[in-house]
Amino acid sequence: MNSMTGFGAATAPLGGSSIRVEISGVNRKQAEIAVALPRAWAALETTVRDTVAAAVSRGRVNVSFTLQQVPGAAGALTLNREKLAALTATLAEAENTLGRKVDTSLDSLLRLGIIAEETETELPIEAIEAAAAPALREALDAFITLRAQEGENMKRDLLTRIGTLRDFREQLMARAAGVATRHREVLLKRLADSGLPLPMDDERIIKEIALFADKCDVSEEMTRLESHLTQFEKICDKAEPVGRTLDFLCQEIFRELNTTGSKANDAELAQLVVTAKTELEKIREQVQNIE
Repeated sequence: MNSMTGFGAATAPLGGSSIRVEISGVNRKQAEIAVALPRAWAALETTVRDTVAAAVSRGRVNVSFTLQQVPGAAGALTLNREKLAALTATLAEAENTLGRKVDTSLDSLLRLGIIAEETETELPIEAIEAAAAPALREALDAFITLRAQEGENMKRDLLTRIGTLRDFREQLMARAAGVATRHREVLLKRLADSGLPLPMDDERIIKEIALFADKCDVSEEMTRLESHLTQFEKICDKAEPVGRTLDFLCQEIFRELNTTGSKANDAELAQLVVTAKTELEKIREQVQNIE
């Protein structure tokens, strides 16, 4: 079992700089992969996306690549001769138009970008890909490891809560077993209080109790509930993605609890159902974060 949330990062050298790769994930119903790359590295996006998609089946995964300058390292400076020539021609034209010399300082020319620092973005894309691949793999491994660790924590919490639902099931069965008997006692008391006492073996009393007992019987719901809880526990032990399956089981568990509550006709049993639903909602919230 894996969580959909996690984080992983790694760096790799690239000439006088380094590549920083960061991967983070949050929960989503489907797989969504967002890749952020320097513009000059756009050709790497498909490879990066395919690599991450092979390791992730659900969740939104953000992958970012940044180029970091190594402290104390500086790239070579180059003169943009073409730009300088164009600027010189433009300034000469401006001087002819104005009829006077235009004063230009070196600082002004530098701000116009005639001198630039060479960066690794100018390297062949094959060299960048070769340097970025190990960093991507390392960051992805860290991301997957953290998701697995978080998944184990979630698994322990879920199994504990499933155990709590099992306790509620036992209480529901115990309370439901006496509903028909309590109804008979209340019915006989009301008849006696109304001056219409009837013997317990009266055919009308027997028929009324039999119909009521059949109407409020929840044995089928309790059997299916036990089956769903057992399946939930087994699925939690699987290695493959189980989030969607657990989400479906939560819906089925809710269905059985809801039917039990509607058939209860007993205030205490109905309250037990409400409490069990509250616990189930906590389980459903956790399941939304499982891959």
